[in-house]
Amino acid sequence: MSLVTERSGSGFAEPSGVAAVAKRSSAPVRPTEAIKPLEPDPGRWKALPVLLSAMFMAMFDYFVVNVAAPSLQHDLGATESGIELVVGGYGFAYASGLITGGRLGDLFGHRRLFLIGMLAFTAASLLCGLAGSPALLVAARILQGATAAAMVPQVLALINVMFPPHERARAMAAFGGVIGVGAVAGQVLGGVLLDANLFGWGWRTIFYINVPIGLAAAMLAARWLPGHERRAETRLDPVGAVGISAALALILVPISLGRPEHWPLWTWISLGAAIPVAASVLWYEARLGRGGGAPVLNVELLKERVFAAGMVIAGLYLTFFAGFMLCLTLLLQNGLGLSPLRAGLAFTPLGLAFATSSWLARRFGRRVVTIGAAVSLAGLLLTVGTLAIRGDHTSAAWLIPGMIVVGFGNGLALPSIIGAVLLRIPAPQAGMAAGALTTVQQFGNATGVTVLGTIFFSVLGSAPSMHGYVTAMTVAAAICAGLAAIIVSTSFLLPRK
Repeated sequence: MSLVTERSGSGFAEPSGVAAVAKRSSAPVRPTEAIKPLEPDPGRWKALPVLLSAMFMAMFDYFVVNVAAPSLQHDLGATESGIELVVGGYGFAYASGLITGGRLGDLFGHRRLFLIGMLAFTAASLLCGLAGSPALLVAARILQGATAAAMVPQVLALINVMFPPHERARAMAAFGGVIGVGAVAGQVLGGVLLDANLFGWGWRTIFYINVPIGLAAAMLAARWLPGHERRAETRLDPVGAVGISAALALILVPISLGRPEHWPLWTWISLGAAIPVAASVLWYEARLGRGGGAPVLNVELLKERVFAAGMVIAGLYLTFFAGFMLCLTLLLQNGLGLSPLRAGLAFTPLGLAFATSSWLARRFGRRVVTIGAAVSLAGLLLTVGTLAIRGDHTSAAWLIPGMIVVGFGNGLALPSIIGAVLLRIPAPQAGMAAGALTTVQQFGNATGVTVLGTIFFSVLGSAPSMHGYVTAMTVAAAICAGLAAIIVSTSFLLPRK
């Protein structure tokens, strides 16, 4: 993920991204390098909503499929593993392409990559709506995730280029808030769109809606985003990009397909192969960094205690959040029999709680991530207790208090994680660190949907019933609570100042 970091006390800003910071981290800045002062962009505040629309659309489309899952099963005949691939395939392509997308922005210009990514995302959304089979939808969703990975890294890069330091915190807070708001909006607005059934499109509406929005965002971006930016003089790291993607695929694909296929031999071979592939990629990345190259992942960062803790927190937070949202949607629609509209509206209190707490997060001080994770844990335990006590008599109204508490805690912690971790990261490595943290967040999204979805369906069994759905949700929420407890304990490793 690309960023711009300031020279301490100089008043000048130096464009830097994943490639640039990696190159500079191994060698001091030479006097011959041109460093030009950057004036704040006069149209930065009107351009900010356009930039944030990319983050909103990326998160919206990740979670909106949760609401449409029953419709996809009915209309396309999608299997359980197919639904997991429709959601998880997007997340996998998105997560594995983020750092490469940031590197391409360094090379060819962040404005240009933003426009290309937005238009490609719009086209991929159209293909999702036109899909006539589960296989075609999965393929279109993977393409959609890859195009999201091209446009989203440019958002942080352009925020750092366009905004002076004293305004950047506000812009970054908005960026962090949009992550959660987009996720919850996927549930709420997804239900509204499915219920509206515009032009008889049914579930296809959730993808077609991106077309006019994407075209409008691209048009405004072409007018308002700065066109003058210096590009990094560096090379891509195809071995690292492909290797990291391959290691993730070797884990996620067999987990998604293993249970429905009764765990054939190839699933175990794939899981076993993930370990040597990941180890080989890390060895190559370390060797490339020591040789003065520009690796996709700077392995030296993993030795920093705060950064390692941040990677655990960022990954686990999105793992339980994505899994919790998917499993809760399945309970509300399939278990409780709510329509997509009513199921989507049931997430409205969670969304309002998230939006409120994300704007209040800065008032909670240096331990905001710890406090937020503890509140999320309390909400998950409340949900587990409610399900255990009410059992088959559970209703949406009984689940909403726990959802509100979870939403409030997530709103405190999620927008604050990256900033809290970067406090201890040297400025020349901030771009790469932010990229790695954002990547592990999206990998957590894909893992949460894949793993928790698999556990949910395994507990549910082949003869679904109300009791089965309540039991499956109880198990899923308990696992999420365990992950939240790990986050709380790990968060004490973050800086106190």
